[in-house]
Amino acid sequence: MKPAFDQPPPEPYSSPVMPQADSHTPLDLARELIAAPSVTPEDAGCQRILTERLARLGFEVHDLTEQGIANFYARRGTEGPVVCFAGHTDVVAPGPAADWAHPPFSATVEGGVLYGRGAADMKGAIAAALCAVERRLAENPDPQGSIAFLITGDEEGDAAHGTRHMIEWLAQRDELPDFCIVGEPSSTEALGDTIKNGRRGSVTGTLTVHGVQGHVAFPERAENPIHTSMPAFADLAAHRFDNGNEFFQPTRLQMTDIRAGVGASNVIPGHLSLQFNLRFSPESTPESIDRQVREILDRHGLKYDLDWLLSGMPFLTDPGPLTEAMQAAIREVTGREGKLSTTGGTSDARFIAPHGVAVAELGLVNTTIHKVNECTAVDDLERLSQIYQGVLARLCG
Repeated sequence: MKPAFDQPPPEPYSSPVMPQADSHTPLDLARELIAAPSVTPEDAGCQRILTERLARLGFEVHDLTEQGIANFYARRGTEGPVVCFAGHTDVVAPGPAADWAHPPFSATVEGGVLYGRGAADMKGAIAAALCAVERRLAENPDPQGSIAFLITGDEEGDAAHGTRHMIEWLAQRDELPDFCIVGEPSSTEALGDTIKNGRRGSVTGTLTVHGVQGHVAFPERAENPIHTSMPAFADLAAHRFDNGNEFFQPTRLQMTDIRAGVGASNVIPGHLSLQFNLRFSPESTPESIDRQVREILDRHGLKYDLDWLLSGMPFLTDPGPLTEAMQAAIREVTGREGKLSTTGGTSDARFIAPHGVAVAELGLVNTTIHKVNECTAVDDLERLSQIYQGVLARLCG
């Protein structure tokens, strides 16, 4: 069904009975989720596994399917603070199965390691979170505050009909969470070594440089956009758009695709197309980036068209109750000190933070994400679940 903000909210479904904690381990649930080949935008029944289990725990589950994208929001409790686990069940395509040591959706365990698409990004973390909630509720069936899940099937795709849609729905209902734990694989070398308490913004530019097509034997009758563009492109690559700050790296430009020509060796191209991306700090804005790029292009006298696509603005969750609870739980389970970081790519946290929600990412090790033979240590699944359980105990009793 498609929720509309000017219509009554969808009816939740829930179980009035509070059962004992489910006996499944995070590994069991992770394998069940991985076995559902939920390559964006397909769900393959993956979310139903979660919603049925949450309903048995007494969660009110709202189906927020939008434009064919499976999403749901589940909440148990009516009081604050609201601690929400957010994440995605969709995965990137695995590529040729023959390249994998084990079939990508077989959820094979070998040598203490779970293999499969989504093991680290991020079905493993979702499994760890749900098991943590089950265990916490078995310890304390009536916690102070509420627990929620915000799960989308559109994070690895265009992200147009997933978390962005659901967080607006929650804002319309005045039900935004107080704290949000995004289970993206934030750890870099070992579980819990890194917490992402912010992310850089992301903006992509598409530049077309115009020249004059001609025969290579008569360059004086043409204008080669490859030749005229190269000095400007060198300046763009070397330019520092800002100096960053104590939390963010300086903003730099990375070129990702360049094309020109008609495929013939004797034709000077009439146009050149360049695509580039900037992951930018709060010290820059889309407007300041556009201005600086155009200043460089204009200085070199280029004739061009320039279009922008903004994927997300930078955000930062200041150190406070959420990050302190995460660091304390990591320390208790692993003995490590979780470092706060804003590096890396974007995540759906970019849609949550602008609403004033304290949000941070804490999940499994990210060294194999989006790769052939994606995997996670089985022990890390269990320890991550214990960390999440510790965070819950600290934030909502």
